[in-house]
Amino acid sequence: MIIYQIYPRSFRDSSGNGIGDLRGAAEKLPYVAKLGVDAVWLSPFQRSPQKDFGYDVSDYCDVDPRFGTMDDFRAFLHKAHALGLKVLIDQVWCHCSDRHPWFEESRQSRGNEKADWFVWTDPREDGSPCNNWRAYFGGSAWAWEGQRGQYYFHQFLVSQPTFNLRHPAVRRALLDVGRFWLEMGVDGFRMDAVHTGFADPELRDNPPRPRNLPLPPDLQPGTPQAHQIRLNSEGHPDTLPFLEELRSLTDEYGAVLLGEVSGEDPFARAALYTRGKRLHMAYNFGLLAGPPGADYFRNSVAAGEASKDGGNYCYALSNHDVKRVVSRYRATLPEGNAVPLARIARAALLFGLTLPGTYCLYQGEELGLQESVVPYESLQDPFGIAFYPRFVGRDGCRTPMPWKRTARNGGFSRAKTCWLPFDEAQRPFAVDAQAGADSTLRFARALIKWRRTHPALAGDGFHALETTGHVIAYQRHASGPALSTSLRQKLLCMFNFGGEDATLELPPGKWRPVHKAGAVRQDKIIHLPPMSGMVLGVREWRAKKAK
Repeated sequence: MIIYQIYPRSFRDSSGNGIGDLRGAAEKLPYVAKLGVDAVWLSPFQRSPQKDFGYDVSDYCDVDPRFGTMDDFRAFLHKAHALGLKVLIDQVWCHCSDRHPWFEESRQSRGNEKADWFVWTDPREDGSPCNNWRAYFGGSAWAWEGQRGQYYFHQFLVSQPTFNLRHPAVRRALLDVGRFWLEMGVDGFRMDAVHTGFADPELRDNPPRPRNLPLPPDLQPGTPQAHQIRLNSEGHPDTLPFLEELRSLTDEYGAVLLGEVSGEDPFARAALYTRGKRLHMAYNFGLLAGPPGADYFRNSVAAGEASKDGGNYCYALSNHDVKRVVSRYRATLPEGNAVPLARIARAALLFGLTLPGTYCLYQGEELGLQESVVPYESLQDPFGIAFYPRFVGRDGCRTPMPWKRTARNGGFSRAKTCWLPFDEAQRPFAVDAQAGADSTLRFARALIKWRRTHPALAGDGFHALETTGHVIAYQRHASGPALSTSLRQKLLCMFNFGGEDATLELPPGKWRPVHKAGAVRQDKIIHLPPMSGMVLGVREWRAKKAK
């Protein structure tokens, strides 16, 4: 599949209050359908205090008034289905808001009905937390609750207590939440940070990270977690039976499970979480940092494909948690190397959409949007506020979507001010400004249409070629039922994500360019300037076997 991620806060505001909403998102669904994608992933819209912008849920079965009503969501769902789009919604089941009634009851005493619904622990003799676990957003992963005289565990903000998913009643309650939305007609769930739900039951310390050990792609340098190997604070094997319970529920409805998975070896964990009757697919942060070099691609992506053993990856180059791909890639170029932004955007699209498996396309990626610069006084992301200026947070990829070049706030909202300021630098990239034949939006639509129909991209047929530096090359080929046809098709994909020109010699065969982004073919040589790519195809006829 190709899944289009809608971050509703920033997609389209129909009410004029400066915050995107469900009616606005529904209004723009024809645009999403025209892209040619298969499904939308709708980021959180459930009731929430919005401390982490919806990833701190206070009522799993209601719509936050900022985004509309339950009827608005039903209308969104109905319109998506009428347009042939599946709908996946975010489910945040490893933690909730501290304002959720379940936690408000749990925190009151050690003897109430929900006392064990969250992870609680007594302090050490000196009053300090029981171990050295650190939170993703900084500081200790333990917060003191005076009413109980205990600490509770939180992987992210203090206001996001972690569930005790080992408690059967907690799992039943969350599965009931899932059934509520499935009965309404949603087609699947994106499971947020699913690797954080089960920690070591003995609460043992995490070991320190050796200085020479590279950081996993989901961690930010300079944060407390970067000093540890998260051996005991997440990813416990007890996660697997829980995923199987969840899969059993969604199988009743024919629904799809997409998981967000991280860890020291994110590809291995994503493969583990998608084998058998667990998640249908999982994405990790392996390509959400970048750009990838040849060694990383070969040792992580290609090695992961070779060893997934029945698992199923979903790739993404951008989403609501990371700097936009165009800006990440551009930042690695030598000073003064003025590579056109459109070329970077198209090379990235060509790369992502020729990888095997499912692909997640983040809103605005098809326009070639850059990361926005949000001044400190306008920051909303608690992660960025805590670590500014070393890490400026995630607001830069969440600014309003530009629909109309000359309209107020780019056509996102008629409000005087928006929840995040509209980036004036995005106006030339607005949807209505990309009607021309040579636009990145037209490029993306054509690429998606081609991907949906090409046999070499329909299965897992994949082989990485030996390259060096920032040059990446791989072959895609038809697999499974497609191999039984008389026409066998292959694709050769070549990219240069470095700052220097590169060349690659074509292997034997009658190769012809199919799609390109800045690369040039000269006889049997492909010239790859910085941030460019080309895909070539070859046809090999074989005689049909006699019946």
